[in-house]
Amino acid sequence: MTKNTNKGIEYYMSLPYTIEITPYADGGFFAKVKEFEGCITEADTIEGVYKMIENAKRVWLEAAIEEGIEIPLPKSTTE
Repeated sequence: MTKNTNKGIEYYMSLPYTIEITPYADGGFFAKVKEFEGCITEADTIEGVYKMIENAKRVWLEAAIEEGIEIPLPKSTTE
């Protein structure tokens, strides 16, 4: 994996990362970005979970850039 920390947050936000959304049996949704360990969220509505996962992705990227953590490229661009 190439070390990717020298690009800006908007570059990474524009890449096609894999977002998995799972509905809960009793209502609500869980979402995660497959490439970002620990980048998860949940919300009551599908619209809400899309907004929340985009926010979680941005926060994850901001922290990774600040800490110099390797940022993986989307699976779709590395396969």
